[in-house]
Amino acid sequence: MGPGSRVTLSHVVRFDKTVLLAAIKRMLNFNAPPLKNTAAEPVWKVLIYDRFGQDIISPLLSVKELRDMGITLHLLLHSDRDPIPDVPAIYFVMPTEENIDRICQDLRNQLYESYYLNFISAISRSKLEDIASAALAANAVSQVTKVFDQYLNFITLEDDMFILCHQNKELISYHAINRADIQDTDMEAIMDTIVDSLFCFFVTLGAVPIIRCPRGNAAEMVAVKLDKKLRENLRDARNSLFTGDNMAAGQFSFQRPLFILADRNVDMATPLHHTWTYQALIHDVLDFHLNRVMMEEGAGAEPSPAGARPKKKSRKTYDLTAADKFWQKHKGSPFPEVAESVQEELDAYRAQEDEVKRLKSIMGLEGEDEGAISMLSDNTAKLTSAVSSLPELLEKKRLIDLHTNVATAVLDHIKSRKLDVYFEYEEKLMSKSTLDKSLLDIISDPDAGTPEDKMRLFLIFYITAQQAPSESDLEQYKKALVDASCDLSPLTYIKQWKAFTKMAATPANYGNSGVKPMGLFSRVMNTGSQFVMEGVKHLVLKQHVTEVLTLFFSVFQETDDYRYFDPKMLRGSESSIPRNKNPFQEAIVFVVGGGNYIEYQNLVDYAKSKQGKKVVYGCSELFNAAQFIKQLSQLGQK
Repeated sequence: MGPGSRVTLSHVVRFDKTVLLAAIKRMLNFNAPPLKNTAAEPVWKVLIYDRFGQDIISPLLSVKELRDMGITLHLLLHSDRDPIPDVPAIYFVMPTEENIDRICQDLRNQLYESYYLNFISAISRSKLEDIASAALAANAVSQVTKVFDQYLNFITLEDDMFILCHQNKELISYHAINRADIQDTDMEAIMDTIVDSLFCFFVTLGAVPIIRCPRGNAAEMVAVKLDKKLRENLRDARNSLFTGDNMAAGQFSFQRPLFILADRNVDMATPLHHTWTYQALIHDVLDFHLNRVMMEEGAGAEPSPAGARPKKKSRKTYDLTAADKFWQKHKGSPFPEVAESVQEELDAYRAQEDEVKRLKSIMGLEGEDEGAISMLSDNTAKLTSAVSSLPELLEKKRLIDLHTNVATAVLDHIKSRKLDVYFEYEEKLMSKSTLDKSLLDIISDPDAGTPEDKMRLFLIFYITAQQAPSESDLEQYKKALVDASCDLSPLTYIKQWKAFTKMAATPANYGNSGVKPMGLFSRVMNTGSQFVMEGVKHLVLKQHVTEVLTLFFSVFQETDDYRYFDPKMLRGSESSIPRNKNPFQEAIVFVVGGGNYIEYQNLVDYAKSKQGKKVVYGCSELFNAAQFIKQLSQLGQK
């Protein structure tokens, strides 16, 4: 059994989607490098995955791309599958007891011609023996062609962002790590799960990182375990995943990545914050998972005839991918700019469409098909080029429609919940600016936001307050929150958390942010715009510095607050390890306990300002404020 399709990176160790994509493509080509000659017909095969495998592949490859690689069918391992005896099957699953049993059953039932078994994480010796016994009993030993450990147990969402899992994420959630009644053995198991995925990440990257972390929290536990796991693997020269082919150019030929671990507890306000950038807003107010938005389409304005059943709302899904240039350009932009740009794109598209129609009518060709048009003489060159750009135009139209629908849905939330008011007020709280209205007024305003919005705002106030409110003030706030139908259990937990961390003031660096209100939307409000922005503030973002970014900066000031691990160095006391003084080219910032798109965007903006440096953001799970507050609520009820 060989280590799987790890990508060999001989001199550069930059992480982006292509690293994982190359590994997946290699696996889908029976663990051989994909042929450059695309004219050759691919070998037709079926792909069998579990939910974990599905989550890893779906943000990277569309159904069409899978088909181009010869995948005619992709099926879940635990679904009812018919035998296809003359086709090879590629499995991509976690090495769990349940999955192994099902693979053994497939062998007994002789479902496929041959079996290429790829395990997302390393399979244990005993489970491997179970498969061997089943293959022997089913007389199918020769059909089990290859068994591979792929070390791909993480999900890449962007070129500079990855998460550990989407399935079973509650097992490594903030709630799981911070439960008051957690046993040591449970904590060990959670840390092992996180470390297993991070180990896979570095194996796929083909690099041994230098690890830094603050002391005294879950991030430190992960760092210690990851250092140990990397060390053990490097010491086992025969089976090391970081030597030989993968490290062809040796350890001096490239810069090693810096891996910085942070704990969610360093900043509890940012995950609750109402946001103002496009991607983070979509994640906050819509159903957005693994780069896919699920939306309910309206049932239509016309009422159903009397007595008829109301029309069922259809659910529509949109994929927001790297191929979508508008998305790539604007996902980090403030929402008003996005609305403006969608409108501009729409106007430009209409102008192009009108030009094609105008040329057609001049030529008297309205009814003609494209073939007839292209056969006309030179003076129709203009029209021919306009028509040949039609496929491109249609794709443009599809993307404009997509963003019009998504942005309109986001805008509906902003207007109905007054999210601009929340965003601006929270920014002022977090940057200790002067407040223009009282917190009680917003909590008591029945038109401003949902009970959850009010709770988020109050928690941010409580977390960032230099001094906790007096008992009598707190009672007054609690009464207003209860009157607004808020659940107070998240506050119960945050009070305990604040007492425990003694972080009376979240370090002063919540400041340096803030927003400049620009009056109401200006250009967007021209008539004929899809987006009626009346009453919504045009807020322009200033550079915001989140705690995670602050921690990132602190690592570079030589202080003893951050531990230093270099798995390549022989064991010595931490202080005696020679420090790698090279300036970093790639840093990976990872938040144990969950992350969000606000922090991601913050790091992206920072990296943009630093030429030649790459910063990757990772987190154990990606949650929005609603999911986070639910976890706080569960902790508060304990």
